[in-house]
Amino acid sequence: MSETDPRRWKALIFIALAQLMVVLDATIVNIALPSAQQDLGISDGNRQWVITAYALAFGGLLLFGGRIADLWGRKRTFVTGLIGFAAASALGGAATGEAMMLGARALQGVFGALLAPAALSLLAVMFTDAKERAKAFGIYGAIAGGGGAVGLILGGFLTEYLNWRWTFFVNIPFAIIAALGAYFVIREPAGARNRSPLDIPGVILSTLGLVALVYGFTRAESAGWSDSLTIGMFVGSAVLLAAFVFTEARVKSPLLPLRVLTERNRGGVYLSLGLAIIAMFGLFLFLTYYLQIVKGFSPVKTGFAFLPMIVGMITGSTQIGARLMTRVPPRLLMGPGFVVAAVGMLLLTQLEIGTSYAGLILPAQLLLGLGMGTAFMPAMSLATHGVEPRDSGVASAMVNTSQQVGGAIGTALLNTIAASATTAYIADHAAGATNPAAQKLVQAQAMVEGYTSAIWWAVGILAAAAAIAFTLITTGAQSGSSAASGDSEGAEGVADEVRIPVVAH
Repeated sequence: MSETDPRRWKALIFIALAQLMVVLDATIVNIALPSAQQDLGISDGNRQWVITAYALAFGGLLLFGGRIADLWGRKRTFVTGLIGFAAASALGGAATGEAMMLGARALQGVFGALLAPAALSLLAVMFTDAKERAKAFGIYGAIAGGGGAVGLILGGFLTEYLNWRWTFFVNIPFAIIAALGAYFVIREPAGARNRSPLDIPGVILSTLGLVALVYGFTRAESAGWSDSLTIGMFVGSAVLLAAFVFTEARVKSPLLPLRVLTERNRGGVYLSLGLAIIAMFGLFLFLTYYLQIVKGFSPVKTGFAFLPMIVGMITGSTQIGARLMTRVPPRLLMGPGFVVAAVGMLLLTQLEIGTSYAGLILPAQLLLGLGMGTAFMPAMSLATHGVEPRDSGVASAMVNTSQQVGGAIGTALLNTIAASATTAYIADHAAGATNPAAQKLVQAQAMVEGYTSAIWWAVGILAAAAAIAFTLITTGAQSGSSAASGDSEGAEGVADEVRIPVVAH
């Protein structure tokens, strides 16, 4: 029985602050990108690398980062990740050219891959009482889900009223406060490390396989699905990841013990969460475009337009998910949560050029936020279902990985669907537009047609996430209190009585 850390709630403040910083960074840079591109002379062809450099480093190294947290100690990995992230952010804010900017973004990804799994696994090993665990994961889930929308508001303010460089510099105070707080407050439970030697072949195969997968989807968005390099990346990724699984089944101390993946409830969490992120990424993308291009909203106004989703997320996570997690099985929170989110998404398929924000977009966002918040909360807690404490870092990393890959798939897949529908609409209606005003109207209608076509797919993806949650997740409600134990039975007890994550792109 592990002793309960009296400072665990103070520790949660600094863990949540670090999580907020990483999630903010995912959307804040998107808003600053046009200004940064102009100032640094980045070509249109290379512009996507400001996003892709981060996504590849972060997505590729997450499993390695999770294993380092288990090996080296979660607190030490967490503080190192924060300091490195702050330094990389300072480099990005001070960038004088393209190479410096891309290097800074890649470094942010590297340190983010250390930080994200360490943060979630610290929660998993520090909060072992069932009710406290529900509250802690509720707060963490609300930040993980709503932080991206907060990033849109903050990014809009900083870009509009200060300078794009501040979208990088703003990370530094977050990181310093979180690192100092973590250093003095967090006390990691004894005996929770995994000191087995590092699985170098596993590190190489998983990193290359995940990088190839994320890059394949990123390239598909710009070059098309039939592009030879895109296809090559997918084939290479499949070969590398198959070799990784083959290796992990045979080595003595695997990077990712296959028991982490094959347990039914955890598998259900990884799969349903990855699908939900595909849908969410599509929504952020298309709603941002719709509000700014079609409705003419400023960056700041667009950010505030996402507030109902944040309110819904926080309410769903802390008031519904956290309160009910000790009373009902997780599938009865995750399944209905994804269904409610799908209903919100379904409303957005009715978007038109003149759609009322208050009449349609606001209630749709509230439903989306409520549904996602309710579902994310138990999902984040179940990420460590039945996992020995020494494996909690790599189990946490798997949730971040499913989100990262989901984000890459969502952006590429839904963007392609939207672009195809827009092109088809213009081809069908361009002949009738004989003057500039009519042509402009057709262009706007074509864009909206593209967005709604992609949003229909997002509705179907959320329905699939709900079906997976209902069928694969069978564990019962959390009740009473448990402590994390060094053996699998103790850890199973924690999870049986009872993750999203960094969406970073």
